[in-house]
Amino acid sequence: MTQIDLIGVPLDLGASRRGVDMGPYAVRAAGLRSTLLALGHDVYDHGNLAVADRGTFPPDARGADFLPTIAAVCAELAAFTDASVTARRFPVVLGGDHSLATGSVAGAARALTARGEAMGLVWIDAHGDLNTPESSPSGNVHGMPVAHLLGHGDPRLHFTKERAAVRPEQTWLVGVRDLDAGERAHLRAYGVHAFTMHDVDRRGLSDVMEEVLTIASINTSGLWVSYDVDVQDPVHAPGVGTPVSGGFSWREGHLAMEMVAESGRLVGLDLVEVNPILDVSNRTAELAVGLVASALGKRIL
Repeated sequence: MTQIDLIGVPLDLGASRRGVDMGPYAVRAAGLRSTLLALGHDVYDHGNLAVADRGTFPPDARGADFLPTIAAVCAELAAFTDASVTARRFPVVLGGDHSLATGSVAGAARALTARGEAMGLVWIDAHGDLNTPESSPSGNVHGMPVAHLLGHGDPRLHFTKERAAVRPEQTWLVGVRDLDAGERAHLRAYGVHAFTMHDVDRRGLSDVMEEVLTIASINTSGLWVSYDVDVQDPVHAPGVGTPVSGGFSWREGHLAMEMVAESGRLVGLDLVEVNPILDVSNRTAELAVGLVASALGKRIL
């Protein structure tokens, strides 16, 4: 039995399309808590962090205008995941847009650092999220969390004593298929590892995940998985703000999470970017519930 701390972060300030702030509600409505309870886990739902509604900002607010508010939310989230991991519990963070992971990952890393340990990061996403405010074509903060977790970008989005919450050699991107020029440059400069969908197609996801989980576990005591549902092909996950064709099949998503569970290394999890406004009959939220369940031990047999 795992003691799970469930927290929602209804944040849509890092994205350009509205609706992802309702993601935590949709995933709960799809039966997340009851599914985890049926697996034998102890689940405490802490509700949602308070996030300012986008409608309270000036109509022309964009990108950097939201950064101070995003930073405040991420700082609170970092304190939550820090406390959860310190207490040897398991945080599950429901988004909201992916900018929230700047806080969730940093908080968990902070807790492990206090024990004299390090954490690996597995970032499963169609996008690299490696932009900084200077390199981003859109200014959208949800395209920047990996760069900030590696210690780059705006200091307001650094939540550990050292600027970098995770080390590049212990950071893996999986399922990437949409990078802009700045992100490609940063990927090479920062030294993070990446398996694109080309690699998944050629090698198979099982082989890719086996390598990721093996190497990301070297010199670390645990792994954080940050899962953006837009890594799935839009056929299976229509309710996302930035869909990109050619993604994971339904089974590939579950296989990735099943292998994470089998590794026994998982210390916490983000599940982000579910957008109910764009969804079809809550299919994406239902998929999200299944993915979390697979990461927490659900099996076919």
